[in-house]
Amino acid sequence: MIAINAAVKGAGFTSGALNADVSVRPPNRGVSRHSCRMAGMRADDEVETVPSFTRRQQTGARSARSLLLTVLGEYVRPAGVPVWTSTLLRATSGLGVEEKTARQALNRMALDGWIVTERVGRRVRWELTAHGTILLTDGAERIYSFGRDRESWDGRWLVLLVSVPEAQRDLRHQLRSGLTWAGFGSPTPGVWVSPHCSREDEAKQIVGELGLEADAVSFCGPFAGVGSERSMVEQAWHLGELAEVYEEFLSQFAGLSPDSPDEVLYAQIRLVDAWRRFPGLDPQLPPELLPPQWIGLRAANVFDDLHRKWNAAAQARWSELAAAE
Repeated sequence: MIAINAAVKGAGFTSGALNADVSVRPPNRGVSRHSCRMAGMRADDEVETVPSFTRRQQTGARSARSLLLTVLGEYVRPAGVPVWTSTLLRATSGLGVEEKTARQALNRMALDGWIVTERVGRRVRWELTAHGTILLTDGAERIYSFGRDRESWDGRWLVLLVSVPEAQRDLRHQLRSGLTWAGFGSPTPGVWVSPHCSREDEAKQIVGELGLEADAVSFCGPFAGVGSERSMVEQAWHLGELAEVYEEFLSQFAGLSPDSPDEVLYAQIRLVDAWRRFPGLDPQLPPELLPPQWIGLRAANVFDDLHRKWNAAAQARWSELAAAE
């Protein structure tokens, strides 16, 4: 089954729009490659058709869990060694998270199968599980490459018709989360579209994992003469609202210049934590379908430049903190 559970939803490492806090849960048994790719997802809580962007998203509110996932993905996963509780608490404290809240988030993540504890005398350190490592590795690959390269488009659309009874709200949510993360948009209930026909196998996998094969039909082809292609794109993805979320990101990070090693570390964590929403929010449409001078391209350049600029100093500071415990 699709590995996303909503307490908002979808952190991410993210997708769709959120209305509460994000809770990304790895499966207890087995991990499909598609479930792994959903590690950064943000998902809408209860939207009938397409996700829409809430004020919580626009302000970039982040949870302790989300920040911890970012720390684990950015620093603990690459090092491949356990990390002391005190190191994680120091990092989250610098990000404005209270100790009690951070401890609760760690315990919930352990219950969800992301991390396990290792006791050394009276002290505790945390290690990623195999599931957690796979999910964060896959999420990192998508996050760091996101927004830079766009596929050429042949003008064809992949259309998926799939219906789920309203009474099966959890199943509908899982379908919406999976298809949104795969870049599909829904211009009208029961209809999902993507300008990438190459994603048919991904759609088939999502539908198959949810047991909806008998209720789904797909086909590929160019837009016909009825209606407006531009209107369909706006109804399916709400690009104006997405542009506002990108604007929030740029207003927070463009031109930011942290000074001290701690400031660089915290700025890098916040940068990655904010950026990892976007693979689940932005369907990466071909340039032909985007507004002129699309703001998402500028935001991707800002993320890439700042991440490269801060990375060495942030990694060095993290190593110092981890070694000092």
